Amino acid sequence: MVTTEYSGTGDPARSLALLWRTGEKTSRRGGDLSVDRIVRAAIEVADAEGLAALSMRRVAERLGVGTMSLYTHVPGKGELLDVMLDTVHGETARPEDVPGGWRGRLEQIARENWALYLRHPWLLQVATTRPPLGPNLIAKYEYELHAVDGIGLTDLEMDAVVTLVDGYVHGAVRGAVEAAQAAQRTGLTEQQWWHAHAPYLEKALDPRRFPLAARVGTAAGQEYQAAADPARAFKFGLARVLDGIEVLVRDRPTAR
Repeated sequence: MVTTEYSGTGDPARSLALLWRTGEKTSRRGGDLSVDRIVRAAIEVADAEGLAALSMRRVAERLGVGTMSLYTHVPGKGELLDVMLDTVHGETARPEDVPGGWRGRLEQIARENWALYLRHPWLLQVATTRPPLGPNLIAKYEYELHAVDGIGLTDLEMDAVVTLVDGYVHGAVRGAVEAAQAAQRTGLTEQQWWHAHAPYLEKALDPRRFPLAARVGTAAGQEYQAAADPARAFKFGLARVLDGIEVLVRDRPTAR
């Protein structure tokens, strides 16, 4: 799964006006068409068909309107993508009371982000080094910073910790998304694929030539009943990331 789009490619003023709905227009030609309806339709297209299928024409077809009517509300695809990103990032749950202190809060955030990528796999195809500065994304950032506020970190360390956790999820979830897509396209679950291939692998794999691969791979395959278990790998890796953050805060006098 490769990057196919970049956020922040639209006109800055028009993107920000659209994100914050400061200049939304109504149009007789558009009927009951609105930015929200257009964005929802665009997200549905991306969810169902992938980001490569997304175009102003395809969104218009889904809405049953002419393509030109979209431009009354949305300047172009670049601005539309920014609002799509901001919209889906508003889906993550943000409970106030999470047990387990800062570690429990970061784990909850990581799991919400994991679920977000699984709902919208196309997010992995958008480079967001220039993120859309919309209300949902900023509210999400604010919430994530609260998870590590008051534990003794500097402001820059707080930003780095949030970035670290979000970046870990972004990388870890790719395997889960690819496994789900492989199952959809082949009609085989990971377990079915493994059971079809494992007997041949056992015959072909020479433990004298690959002793560690044979021993560890056999143990993993028997446990997972698949070549890999992305959810288990995510849980294990997240714990190690949080362990590393704990080292950072352990000796801070205000840590809690």
